[in-house]
Amino acid sequence: MRFYQADPRLENYWRGVILFGKNVASYKFALAHALYDLKQPDNDLITLETLAAPFARHLCAHLKQAPKQITSKSSQFLDACRRFNEDEISEDELITLTAKRGFANVIDAFHNVNSAEIDKRFFLDERKTHKGIRLTDNFYTLTEQEQFPNLIQETDARWRLVEEAWAMNVSSQLIAVEYDANDKMLFSRQSNRRITITSCRSSLNGYQKGHCFYCFRAVSVVAGATDLADVDHFLPLTLSAQISNLNGVWNLVLACQSCNRGAQGKFTRIPTTTLLQRLHDRNEYFINSHLPLRETLIRQTGNTPEQRQHYLQQSWNTAKFTLLHEWQPDAQGDSVF
Repeated sequence: MRFYQADPRLENYWRGVILFGKNVASYKFALAHALYDLKQPDNDLITLETLAAPFARHLCAHLKQAPKQITSKSSQFLDACRRFNEDEISEDELITLTAKRGFANVIDAFHNVNSAEIDKRFFLDERKTHKGIRLTDNFYTLTEQEQFPNLIQETDARWRLVEEAWAMNVSSQLIAVEYDANDKMLFSRQSNRRITITSCRSSLNGYQKGHCFYCFRAVSVVAGATDLADVDHFLPLTLSAQISNLNGVWNLVLACQSCNRGAQGKFTRIPTTTLLQRLHDRNEYFINSHLPLRETLIRQTGNTPEQRQHYLQQSWNTAKFTLLHEWQPDAQGDSVF
């Protein structure tokens, strides 16, 4: 996939797993979170019993807010998680059931993206020989990267987006994801009721590979970080009378503070056509991802790449005619998308 071929760092292979894998259950997200919790440097072998505790804990926590965690009608494992939440079984019983039933498919499927295995493995399946999985050097190297704290936020954001798609039966009713500029959150509407989904920063960051959309400077999505990313409208909101849906995901990017509001920042100028092509490429990452931002982008900009490119170009032409002045900053890092 071009996503990690264009910038083949370990964190982008990991993002490929989280963002582009097909989801019939949320187990892949729970396994990722369990591995985040268990990054033990003194022992690379993680038994299923050890893995079961954080894996089940994350799923139980999500079940309390989102009852649908799988697309099939039933799951004995999830039934056990629900029974634990209702204090019907003990934690020891839950861990035993998780080790027995919770990992039937997720360990095999974790490294598969678009029906093929990615080139980098983060763990080896040793269930038959050692009753567990063995973390590879790739995983330990991943945990040492500057981007690692962002990956945790991105995984949870993706999980919450998928949950919302399932809750709204997105296969037959396209989900409309909207943006609230005041609290920097993505939300949807169902029966005229607003449903807050997750952080806009965390949802966008993985597709930009943890870098400013405009200058490629590294950014963070961790609250309180000095390099915390800003959510920026690619085409300025001042054009709302001329261009519809500027709060749509198609027009939202993460920018470093310098590009968004520094002395030489964008403000109400129009990004160049080079940056417009970059926006199209970023949006196509959304499209190549599965539910639910894919559905939102298709609804907002068109069914085919050609239609989406035309939509962006027409919107840019309108912006250029109205605001005149173009803008593009000097690169502060290598191109990553």
